[in-house]
Amino acid sequence: MSKRSVAVIFGGASSEYEVSLRSASFVISGIDREKYDLTMVGITKEGQWFLYTGPEDLIASGGWNRPAYVTPVVLPPDPTQHGLLVLEEGGVRTIPLDVIFPVLHGKNGEDGTIQGVFQMARLPFVGCGVLASAICMDKAITHTILDQAGIPNAMWADVYPWDLDAFDELETELADTLGYPMFIKPANAGSSVGVTKAVDKKALLEGLKLAFQHDGKAIVEEFINGREVECAVFGNHGAKASVLGEIVPKKEFYDYEAKYEDDSTDLYIPARIPVETADLVQELALAAFDALGCEGLARVDFFIQNEGIILNEVNTLPGFTGISMYPKLMMAGGMSAYDLVGGLLELALQK
Repeated sequence: MSKRSVAVIFGGASSEYEVSLRSASFVISGIDREKYDLTMVGITKEGQWFLYTGPEDLIASGGWNRPAYVTPVVLPPDPTQHGLLVLEEGGVRTIPLDVIFPVLHGKNGEDGTIQGVFQMARLPFVGCGVLASAICMDKAITHTILDQAGIPNAMWADVYPWDLDAFDELETELADTLGYPMFIKPANAGSSVGVTKAVDKKALLEGLKLAFQHDGKAIVEEFINGREVECAVFGNHGAKASVLGEIVPKKEFYDYEAKYEDDSTDLYIPARIPVETADLVQELALAAFDALGCEGLARVDFFIQNEGIILNEVNTLPGFTGISMYPKLMMAGGMSAYDLVGGLLELALQK
């Protein structure tokens, strides 16, 4: 059987560039070289695309972008090309592709933008399509659809920069409806980038200003005092939910540093919750996956309270670093890295 050609795309003009490099290192290590010919494509923080031919272990450390290892490359939306165009000094050559694994977190990589390019090029790719990616990236739209689908989620409000012109009135309304403390998040960002917890009026204003540095819309949510539990979903139609994982932050909340840069979090797999509660969480994760139109994979995060279960967010391209919950949950269910990465590529080809 002939090998298929896969491109792993990493980096990106996103605040989650560094996380992408570490995730890509895991994904690349999980590609079966007897089944796939690997092409590595790095996107710089400035948005430049390069074919990368250097050592794989330089990617995670950020040392990949060296002149000796990179050549400019583009992915044309023209479906007759069906691959990458490498811009070499002697001319242009094509690398044919069968499937793409975009290991791109955050803006431009997880929000439907690059998925649209893949669809125009008619190239199969891992993960959600344009619509589901855009929906899940925008927390306001996610909340709206979850509300419509009857899936329990936090009370929330969306805020725009011009709303700060009448901040006193805004603050009074938010305090009345959501109460302190409340969480402020950029509407379109991931990995807890730009997220703050506000305990008073001053912190609310500062949190909104920070969120607006990352996006033109902010989401303010009620504080949910509950245990943080995550579920990995794998599949297309008829997707399956994983065993659950529980996050116990030693910090005030599970922020970017806790996810990727330090050991300030304890993880428990399986989560320390009753079986009947776990079953319901898995049902809600799959219901959200379907309601939002997801495909391939997603990580669905919940809060477990005495009063019930609250869905926190849906991440369509969760981290694949060595400490990330998605691969940990799938591997706890018996998958190897080869099984997981190979399975996601097969799901992409099935679409």
